[in-house]
Amino acid sequence: MDPARLFAAVAGMPLPDAAARIATGGVPVFPCVPGGKRPLVEHGFHEATAAARQVASWWRRWPAANIGVPTGAASGVEVVDVDRRTTSSGFAAFDRAQKAGLAGGWSALVRTPSGGMHAYYPDEPGRPQRSWQVARAHLDFRGTGGYVIVPPSTIPVAEHLLGTYELISGPQSTPGPIDALALRDFLTPRPEHPFRPDGGSRAQDARRLTVWVAALREGERNRGLFWAACRLAETGAPLVSALDMLGPAAEHAGLPPSEVFTTIRSAYRTVGATSPRTGIAVAPRNDAQRRAAPVRGGVLS
Repeated sequence: MDPARLFAAVAGMPLPDAAARIATGGVPVFPCVPGGKRPLVEHGFHEATAAARQVASWWRRWPAANIGVPTGAASGVEVVDVDRRTTSSGFAAFDRAQKAGLAGGWSALVRTPSGGMHAYYPDEPGRPQRSWQVARAHLDFRGTGGYVIVPPSTIPVAEHLLGTYELISGPQSTPGPIDALALRDFLTPRPEHPFRPDGGSRAQDARRLTVWVAALREGERNRGLFWAACRLAETGAPLVSALDMLGPAAEHAGLPPSEVFTTIRSAYRTVGATSPRTGIAVAPRNDAQRRAAPVRGGVLS
């Protein structure tokens, strides 16, 4: 997919014609609610197709439908979504990532109706990258398992006023794949001093980890808790200690008790930590965690 060329070609077109033109370029599309982002078809982006007959049928039925495109291998593009709201913006984080060499090489930049931006990158065949979000940086990544709304779709920005997805520019250099994992790590800094197994700062470091976990936001909570639990497991701290220290902090951040237990236990299994008494994962200590205990066979990926 060459997003710059396609989006330039469909600028100003009626949505049915634009959908047909994008599909003619071999890019699978699917209809979303007029003026919105929710799929109109039952299976969402999984039903995306470049088949001309199906695309024409959808837009005859819903002529004002916005155009959705799956990201990842299905379309050959991955997208960094730079959010912009009244009191916050992801542009500063995107600029920092670009200066760090982690966000260059885009193939197209698209302005979103809210004033945000979609940066398109070619995917790397054979290396699927899952979608994620870093709420505190106001940046999302759309790869495998995601989709985006594309030009010339529209979204209401004020009463009786529609904003349009518009191409800003094509590539300024040779387009290249983005390392989504490196970008996410850059946007999600760890505590300055990781937990240490000995020394006078052990208690202080443990408190630092719990404070950091408690401040995690949606989109980064599970991964952050997993990382913190791995640091504790590496010191040989028992699973029950990790549950006692990190559990309340993770629940404060918004994770349900069952997910807290499963994530911490998965971290301990990944690191290879075991109970010094039994040699196996220690049973959960509170009622909510006991209810989660039957899922011992599952390990987070």
